[in-house]
Amino acid sequence: MAYGKKPVAKKSKPKVKKFRGGGATTGLYANIHKKRDRIASGSGEKMRKPGSQGAPTAKAFRQAAKTAKKPRKRTT
Repeated sequence: MAYGKKPVAKKSKPKVKKFRGGGATTGLYANIHKKRDRIASGSGEKMRKPGSQGAPTAKAFRQAAKTAKKPRKRTT
């Protein structure tokens, strides 16, 4: 430390919880199916229209397709 200078407190960054393995805990399609089930059971919710605020974008669907599990080969 230089003579005559006061130490400056470092600004702390807000902590963001990170998940390993490529994203959030549940996926886009899992959330869509959960909401459809809630609607079917009479929750009163409605699905968002494409393009509305908060609705999944085309980019989100492309990303979900990249991370989707590949179907297993059937063994008979």
